Amino acid sequence: MNNNNSKPSFSKAPPSGGGGGLYRYSALSLEDISRLVQRNVDPANEIRTLVENVIEQVKQNGDSALFDYASQFDKVELSKLYLDKAELEEIASAVTADQKAALKVAYDNIYKFHQSQVKAEDKVETMPGVTCWRELRPIEKVGLYIPGGTAVLPSTFLMLGIPAQIAGCKEIIVCSPPQKGGKVNAFIAEVALMLGIDKVYLVGGSQAIAAMAYGTETITKVDKIFGPGNQFVTKAKTIIQSTTTTAIDMPAGPSEVLVIADGTAKPAFVAADLLAQAEHGIDSQSILVCTDENIAQQTLAEVEKQLQVLPRAEIARQALDNSYIVITDTLAEAMDFSNQYAPEHLILATESWQQITGSIINAGSVFLGNLTPESAGDYASGTNHTLPTSSYARAYSGVSVDSFVKKITFQHLTKEGIKNIGPSVEILADLEGLHAHRNAVSVRISPPTP
Repeated sequence: MNNNNSKPSFSKAPPSGGGGGLYRYSALSLEDISRLVQRNVDPANEIRTLVENVIEQVKQNGDSALFDYASQFDKVELSKLYLDKAELEEIASAVTADQKAALKVAYDNIYKFHQSQVKAEDKVETMPGVTCWRELRPIEKVGLYIPGGTAVLPSTFLMLGIPAQIAGCKEIIVCSPPQKGGKVNAFIAEVALMLGIDKVYLVGGSQAIAAMAYGTETITKVDKIFGPGNQFVTKAKTIIQSTTTTAIDMPAGPSEVLVIADGTAKPAFVAADLLAQAEHGIDSQSILVCTDENIAQQTLAEVEKQLQVLPRAEIARQALDNSYIVITDTLAEAMDFSNQYAPEHLILATESWQQITGSIINAGSVFLGNLTPESAGDYASGTNHTLPTSSYARAYSGVSVDSFVKKITFQHLTKEGIKNIGPSVEILADLEGLHAHRNAVSVRISPPTP
C-alpha cells in the first residue's frame, strides 16, 4: 500500500507493503486498513515448509535430530540435552543480590495477581433437584518454551512457570535454546530454582515445539505447550495443534505495541515505549496512532535521540522500518483503528484514558495513562506478558491460571430432579429421533416392573 500522504515517519523509504510511513486515517479505505493491520504473513508457505520438515525430523529421529539442530541452528555441540539441578545452581551463582531481589519482586507480584484468579465456583440449582457446577483440574503435563534468541527472557519463565505452579500441574517441561558453551543464561537458571524446576532442556526453535508435542527419548510428550517465539516457533505451534493431541496456549509470535496518543501525551515517554517494543527483534512492530501531528513529530525526534544510546539500536531500527504512524482526528477514531489492528500491547498515552477504555474490544494487555509503561507489565506489575499477537487478540486471551487448568462440569439429579426435568428431556429426545436417550430418562421416572 503506497498511501503516504504526509512526511514519512519511521522509515526514510517507506515500503509499499504497509510499513514505515505516516498515514491519515481519514484517507484510508477499508482495504488500505486491512493491508495495514496485516502482519507476519507467509504467503509462499516458506516458513511452513521449513517448519514441517523440522517437525518430521524430530518426530522420526527424536534426540538425534535435536542434537543436529543445536549444531545447525544454535552453533553449539551438545553432549546432553538438559541441565540438572546441580548445574542450574552453579550457573545461577552468577546472579547478584540486587538481581535476585528484582526477580523476587517480579515473582511476588506475578504470583499475587495470578493467585487471585483461583476461585471456587458456586453450585447452581437450575431447577428443583437438578444441581450443576464446575471444578478445576490441572493439566497434568505442560511444556514451557522460553525464547533465547537475540534476547534471553527469564521474565517469560516467571510468567509461565508461576501460573503452572499455582494450577498444580504435575509435570512441567522447560525448553530454552542453548547459549554458548551449551548452558543457559544465569537468570533462566535462577528462575528455575525459584520455581522448584530442577531440569531445563537445551532445545530451541520449532524443534523444541516438536519435541514437546511428540516426545523424544529424553523429553516427555506434554498435553499443552506455552510460550512466545519467532515466526518459526509460532508456525510450529499452529501446526502441532492441528496435527497432534497436544494443545497450545495461543499463536504468540513476534511482539508488537500500539500506542494511542493525544495532545496530553509525553513524546519522550511515547518514544521510549515504541523503542522498548522495537528492540525485541527485527520482526517486532511499533505502531503510533495519534490525534496530534505535532506530538507525532516530536515523538519521531525523540525516537532518533533515544536510538543513539541503545545497545540494540540496529535491531530497533529494522523493526521501526516495519512500523508506521496513523494520524486520526479523534481518540474515537484512534480506538477504532486499534480494535481493527488488535494489538498484543495497547498503551493509552493520554490523560483522558478513562473516557476510552470502555471502547476497547480487541487487545492483549492494556497500559493506562502516561505513567504506565509496557515494561511494567513485561516484568513485574503482576499481569501476564504472554499474549496473543498478529490480530489473534480478536479471539484469544493472554496466559492466566485458567490456561493451565481444565474446567470439568458436574451435575446431580435427585428423585425430585429427575421427575422435574425428565418429561422435557423425553420430548427433546423424541424430536431428535434419539429414542435411547429418551429411554435413559423414562426408565428412571417409571422403572419397568420386575
